[in-house]
Amino acid sequence: MSTDTAVKEETVKIDAKLVKELREKSGAPMGDCLKALQEAKGDMENAFVVLRKRGMASAAKKASRTTNEGAVGTYIHAGGKIGVLIELNCESDFVARTEDFQELLRDIAMHIAATDPRFVGREEVPQAELDREREVFLAQPAMKGKPEAVVAKILDGKMSKFYEEFCLLDQPFIKEASQTIQQLIATKVAKLGENISVRRFARFKVGAADWTVAQTKPAAEEPTA
Repeated sequence: MSTDTAVKEETVKIDAKLVKELREKSGAPMGDCLKALQEAKGDMENAFVVLRKRGMASAAKKASRTTNEGAVGTYIHAGGKIGVLIELNCESDFVARTEDFQELLRDIAMHIAATDPRFVGREEVPQAELDREREVFLAQPAMKGKPEAVVAKILDGKMSKFYEEFCLLDQPFIKEASQTIQQLIATKVAKLGENISVRRFARFKVGAADWTVAQTKPAAEEPTA
């Protein structure tokens, strides 16, 4: 038997108990756990690392599942000057009570207190506001006389900065700027095995003329037959 054949058999023959154990540890689907174990040649810890590196992919697979459970969290900042109320949803009450979920809830509330986003995600930004921002960018002197392709590229960059400044999910997490809030959520989705989403939030500041209130758009109803 050749070395290549031996390695192939080793990567294919994974004990079902290992797959189940990794499923319970990571929350990832069974098929993904099997593939990770095959890549790691049956090593549990290395397989878990493989799944962690695929956090975004796992999140994408769960993105369509309904989040009807969850919790409401509060955060008071700056000696009582700023307050945040947030609703974070998941799929089950069991996950909503876990320390990982509660930690995520606190982290996002703290982030909102510090950054004051105006929208949950890009989908909630009114089209009229996007049009106005584009108009302002295009009217700037630096944009005059540039080729159309260059203008389009600069405009894309300007709009990305706009989303990063005002949309919660696009903002770099204040405790770890290398990941966005959306990516932070994705790591918990991969670990807990359930879809997680920010439903809405409100931010209050003592002495401010108004307050920020944002929520996601209602999910579209599925067409009836």
